[in-house]
Amino acid sequence: MKEVKGFVGLKPSGGALACMVNSEICAVLAVMRPNVNDDDQINHSLIVSFKELRKKIFSWHNYQWHSIDPITYIQPFLDAIKSDETGVALSAVYKILLNLDSETLNVSNALHLIVDAVTSCRFEVTDPASEEVVLMKILQLLLACIKNEAASVSLNNRHICGIVNTCFHIVHRANSKSELLQRISRHTMHELVRCIFSHLPNVEDRCRSPSRNTENEAATQESDQKTYEIVDLKDRTSYNVDSSMMDPYGVPAMVEIFHFLCSLLNVIKDIEVGPSFNPIAYHEDVPLFALGLINAAIESGGASFENHPKLLALIQEELFYNLMQFGLSMSPLVLSTVCSIVLNLYHHLRTKLKLQIEAFISSVLLRVAESKYGSSYQQQEVAMEALVDFCRQPMFGTELYANYDCDISCGNVFEGLVNLLSKNAFPVNSPLSAINTLALNGLIALVQGMAERIGHDSLSSVTASIVHEEYKPFWTVKCNDYACVRNTKHIKRKLMIGVDHFNKDTKKGLEFLQRLHLLPENLDPISVANFFRYTTGLDKDLVGGYLGSPYEFHEKVLREFARTFDFRGINLDTALRIFLETFRLLGESQIIERVVDAFAQSYFEQSPHIFANKDAAFTLSYSIIMLNTDQHNAQVKKKMSEEDFIRNNRKLNGGNNFPRHFLSEIYHSICENEIRMVPDQGVSVAALSRSHWIGLTRKAKQTSPFIVSDSGSLLDYDMFTILSGPTIAAMSVVFDHAEQEEVLQSCIDGFLAIAKLSASYNLGEVLDDFVVSLCKFTTLLCPYFSEKSILYFADDMKAKMATVAVFTIANRYGDHIRSGWRNVLDCILSLQKIGLLPSRLASDATDDVESSSDRDQVKTLSTNSPASQVPARKSPGIMGRFSLLLSLDAKEPAPQPSEEQLAVRQRTLQTIQNCRIDSIFADSKFLQAESLSQLVRALVAAAKRPHKGNNSLECEDTSVFCLELLIAITLNNRDRIMLLWQNVYEHIASVVQSTVMPCTLVEKAVFGLLRICERLLPYNENLTDELLKSLQLVLKLDARVADAYCEQITQEVIHLVKANAMQIRSHIGWRTIISLLSITARHPEASEAGFETLSYIMSDGAHLSPANYVLCLTAALQFAESRVGFVDRSVKSLDLMAGSILCLVRWFYQAKEDEAAIKLSQDIVEMWMRLVQGLRKVCLDQREEVRNHAILLLQRCLTGVEGIRIPTEMWLQCFDLVIFTLLDELLELAQQNLPKDYYLSVEGSFVLSLKLLSKAFLQSLLDLSQSSSFCQVWLKVLSCMEGYMKMRFKGKKSEKIHELVPELLKNTLLVMKTSGILVPSDPIRGDSFWELTWLHVNKIAPSLQLQVFSSEELEKIAEGSVLVSTK
Repeated sequence: MKEVKGFVGLKPSGGALACMVNSEICAVLAVMRPNVNDDDQINHSLIVSFKELRKKIFSWHNYQWHSIDPITYIQPFLDAIKSDETGVALSAVYKILLNLDSETLNVSNALHLIVDAVTSCRFEVTDPASEEVVLMKILQLLLACIKNEAASVSLNNRHICGIVNTCFHIVHRANSKSELLQRISRHTMHELVRCIFSHLPNVEDRCRSPSRNTENEAATQESDQKTYEIVDLKDRTSYNVDSSMMDPYGVPAMVEIFHFLCSLLNVIKDIEVGPSFNPIAYHEDVPLFALGLINAAIESGGASFENHPKLLALIQEELFYNLMQFGLSMSPLVLSTVCSIVLNLYHHLRTKLKLQIEAFISSVLLRVAESKYGSSYQQQEVAMEALVDFCRQPMFGTELYANYDCDISCGNVFEGLVNLLSKNAFPVNSPLSAINTLALNGLIALVQGMAERIGHDSLSSVTASIVHEEYKPFWTVKCNDYACVRNTKHIKRKLMIGVDHFNKDTKKGLEFLQRLHLLPENLDPISVANFFRYTTGLDKDLVGGYLGSPYEFHEKVLREFARTFDFRGINLDTALRIFLETFRLLGESQIIERVVDAFAQSYFEQSPHIFANKDAAFTLSYSIIMLNTDQHNAQVKKKMSEEDFIRNNRKLNGGNNFPRHFLSEIYHSICENEIRMVPDQGVSVAALSRSHWIGLTRKAKQTSPFIVSDSGSLLDYDMFTILSGPTIAAMSVVFDHAEQEEVLQSCIDGFLAIAKLSASYNLGEVLDDFVVSLCKFTTLLCPYFSEKSILYFADDMKAKMATVAVFTIANRYGDHIRSGWRNVLDCILSLQKIGLLPSRLASDATDDVESSSDRDQVKTLSTNSPASQVPARKSPGIMGRFSLLLSLDAKEPAPQPSEEQLAVRQRTLQTIQNCRIDSIFADSKFLQAESLSQLVRALVAAAKRPHKGNNSLECEDTSVFCLELLIAITLNNRDRIMLLWQNVYEHIASVVQSTVMPCTLVEKAVFGLLRICERLLPYNENLTDELLKSLQLVLKLDARVADAYCEQITQEVIHLVKANAMQIRSHIGWRTIISLLSITARHPEASEAGFETLSYIMSDGAHLSPANYVLCLTAALQFAESRVGFVDRSVKSLDLMAGSILCLVRWFYQAKEDEAAIKLSQDIVEMWMRLVQGLRKVCLDQREEVRNHAILLLQRCLTGVEGIRIPTEMWLQCFDLVIFTLLDELLELAQQNLPKDYYLSVEGSFVLSLKLLSKAFLQSLLDLSQSSSFCQVWLKVLSCMEGYMKMRFKGKKSEKIHELVPELLKNTLLVMKTSGILVPSDPIRGDSFWELTWLHVNKIAPSLQLQVFSSEELEKIAEGSVLVSTK
């Protein structure tokens, strides 16, 4: 049909209108003339009126048409419509109507006349085709009237009802007509409803309670009637006089129409069944048509329904009750239409339909989907589709949970939905059914909706604990925010536990609730009554037994329980039904009497105008129960009649009779619908009664308001704890059974959403279980996964999708993975085993880049370098090498892969590349501490774990791979090294200590440890000592292993020291470094690098400190004594030792006068002592150049200590342990049989040592002279000189020594004389010092006394006249 919306396009001119009207007049007259005689035409009123009109239309000028009343040129056509020429006149009126708009003069009256004429027209049926044409034109014209832009202000409510009534009448009649008419009539009806209700948002509610249309009589007329009349709705229904029906159309008409549409859902009950009646077809046809119209009305009116109480009441009560009934229709089409209506109602009006929506979802959709009430597979599928549609609404899950699961008086609808979806997602038999897929889509829609909301608000309240320390009434609290909702849910959880206890033992259950502070410590009737009234899940038998008990407290509870019901405006029998549905009424008469009395009192208090007193309400209520027993008890043979019932209740209303119709209605209500004394424990739609629905609508007025959720996620944590377990299990099973890519991708999307939620809510255990489950689908964990498996993996879409998903989760949400790392690593190791991972995965995973300039001297260590790269002379495992050569010789060359195999491998590599495995380790620095620790533990465990079916080489490759990853992670987490170090160190230690031959694993362990220390020392001072201490593992290497890698280790130590010398401050740290360097002193390849490192530390004292001084001296001494390398290295080592004296002087000078400084000064003196002792050892070296250089440097260190205050005791110790010992050892050396050339070289050393003795004595003379042991030291000096004077080489004296010793002694004596030390009489030493001195001197050189003292001085000394000068 043509869409008409008022005047379309440019408005025609007056002349054009005149021509158009004239053409229509001609058409009508052409049809009328054959049926009228020539004589009658003159007097025929219609013909006359048309002819008169023709005269006028051409006499009106263009400017006059806008002032012409359209009734003038429409009326003749309207008269024709009422005559036998209906069809052609309808076409004419339709064309004229297209030119009418809101600016047309008197358009309202014109529209009124058109509607009245069309809705009341009569026409003679000549043939079926003509009849259908007329009916179609009527539909066309009425729709045009509604769509005309002037209709909203021109047509009144009565007209609109008449139009709808006429169109429905045609729809009804079209059932016996052609398919075309049926379709057009139904389409027109839908368009009418859409046009009418689309006007709803723009109207005000001026409805003043018009009487409702009960039913259209057209539905009962005979379908074979050939001549009929279409009349106005007002004439076919009984209306009270109401002026609102004459107002411009709005809410009153919509109320009538909507009520009429709802009443069509009940028409099946009143249809007379004829011989040709098809109940199944009619059962589907009429409700489907009505439901379609209702859906159109709701779609058009939308949320505006809630602004009009009467329309809203129709939806809340009558419509939803019918939807509940038709929800159980055996027709999937009816069920689908019902579900569409409910979805629209949810979208537009859910805030006003809280309990209605709960009832429909819980009692229709969930139960039909569960295949209850004998639902067919098609019904289950439709119900599941509807549930999935609901789940796809953005906030449906949240609103479901907030409004029902968090409401004490409502069921756990969200939880029930999740259980249903997860249960139905499990495939009973493979392959998957449509219901399995639908259920899966519902679960995925819920989790994806939650995942999209993450981060929209604060989650701080998620973990907030709720503690109830005392009872506060909560039964009727109405929540309007999330804080209240979560508190109510917390109460409900505890309440459900209490319900379980109550259902087992009434008394203990109430006591348990008191302990939970859900009932007051001192029970009162109101709280217990509220518990019975508003708590779901109670055993109704136990509730009935408690309420029927004769105890006083129980009776008070019963009366308070009855007062919780709202009986206002409800019939007595309906109220009684509502009351008795909440518990089981026991059969004892006394119990019945008490219960009915409580009910009657509550009902009378709320409806006092019905009964004279409470006793009247009690008597009639009791009588109703007796009637119910009489009518529905099979043992009662003679049933009570209506008259008997009326007679039995005579004179009981305060001495008066109840109205007869009142009792009659009660009687028929009880007879037709039994009051069930044993109510269902749950709501059953199969037995849903009108009284139950009335009770539900009454309860809806008292319940908490519907909470409309925004985009927040404050409740998602609680929802996810309910959803996660069943959803993961269901999706895993579906993923296992599915083959279609679309289903698999849906599962993957759901998996990623669950992972995101688990991570966001810190549900590590959920994420771990989920990762473990998903890893199984990768096929990488198969024990026999090998090279051949690539062919299957490349073509296994499910395995590839699962693999990418696993590593996507590891990359995105690794922060929250704990035990799941083990499975992730197992997958990685499987890929590594068959060579699908990049060869530099571990290197790429390290974010630090080494400086090439720092590595120029380091031998490149390939990432996968085999043990064969160790120097050949240290090649480990000779037998192993030999057997390997044999095996290589025995094997045939591997066949070249085919193009297909290369393509398969390339596809697999692309999949692995998409996994971004390297990012897992490169981004490990962003992992939370616990997750990082678990990853490290998993790596260590994987490295140690033997792998089934693998040989030793494969196990070693795995261990090496894990170790490289472990080192990469350690380097990437330098700021958190304390967290990882213990596990990393223990693993490296186990590798180092358990390896006895060089191999790749120990190589990676040692150099990895060195690399860690080099990189991390600058970043954590607290760990410096621990890191350096770990290098002691290198010292524990097996000798063969250490020898193989010594040079490379030393090179690494060079870089470690150069990069971190400033960070090494402690003795422990330096001890490890120096120990490593000391080992290299005697290693041919490593000594050069070791000495270079030591020189870097000691040269100019750059990195010497009190903490490493002695250690460096020891190492330098080892290099000085070592015969590895050239003499120059030993000489340089001695220079390093002697040069360190400057550091001692500087430190001593910098020391302050405090307790710490005193200790440091003492330590410096001790270091000096260690220095000279070390040099003394080299003074006996067989190499002349080294020996003599050592003596000279020792002399320098003994005489160059002016900046250090050496205590007298230390000088004494120095002479005793260093100087005298050196001279004695050299003297002993001279007494041996030495070769002539060696003798000549040693003679020079004797000379140097004697000079050292003299200069050292003179250097310390002032300090030694104050000591009581000075005489002994002096005599020892003289003894040494005397011994060297007597020394013989091959029986000959040394001329050099004989010349040198007197000269040295003379100088010493002169200094002692000048210093006042050498005097005849010393107050301290007495005369013995003088005498002993000259006694020894005379043995060496008798003439020295005269050379030191003049003859005059000697004479004075002899006379005793020389005064002893004091020091």
